[in-house]
Amino acid sequence: MLLAIALGVLVAVAAWRVWRAPRPFIRRLIFLLVHAIYRLRLRGCQHIPATGPAVVVCNHVSFMDALVIGGASPRPLRFLMDRPIYESPWLNWLFRLVGAIPVESDRRDPGSVRRALEEVSRALRSGEVVMLFPEGRLTPDGEVHPFRRGLETILARDSVPVIPAGLAGLWGSWTSHCNGPALSSRPRRFRARVALHFGRPIPSRLAQRERLEAHVRALKADADAWVYPIERVEARR
Repeated sequence: MLLAIALGVLVAVAAWRVWRAPRPFIRRLIFLLVHAIYRLRLRGCQHIPATGPAVVVCNHVSFMDALVIGGASPRPLRFLMDRPIYESPWLNWLFRLVGAIPVESDRRDPGSVRRALEEVSRALRSGEVVMLFPEGRLTPDGEVHPFRRGLETILARDSVPVIPAGLAGLWGSWTSHCNGPALSSRPRRFRARVALHFGRPIPSRLAQRERLEAHVRALKADADAWVYPIERVEARR
């Protein structure tokens, strides 16, 4: 009887803590899920500051990127994401719960970009970490594409460090554009190698687009070297 009461109290306390602060709990669940699906290699997680605001930028390979990065980060991340994905009827509840920030082009929704930037500023000024994909879209060929201007606008409003990251191993998955439009085929790989490498924080005054893009390319190349060892690369030729 006493054991049942004690277990009940523990469950109630755990549920209360999750209700009060759901993001850390969800991050841990996602971390376990990602590790179950992929053979994940992480490097440089210590570069995400333990406290204070920061922006994380990464190359964009697949629709799984946010889950991999969000689960790997030692702190919950606020993701800047396309509004059509944010409003998905199946996942909108999750995006709201983790504090994702939707954005749409001003051509389709006048004022959307301004509202998104204001929410990013509020998050950074509250000491949170914001994550975005500066390419603005999934890569069509597996390579890193030129970064767009949005990041410079964010840093002009809030001078915070930027942590570059490189992701490898998800090109070729059903959530990438490798074999046609993403999500248009069935999953064909399980426990694939995936690598995510974070770089050292870059002060905002040095975080020009070209510099950040070069850092992300270098980190992706380093991650590629683990995902695709040279003998595997040669075997595919």
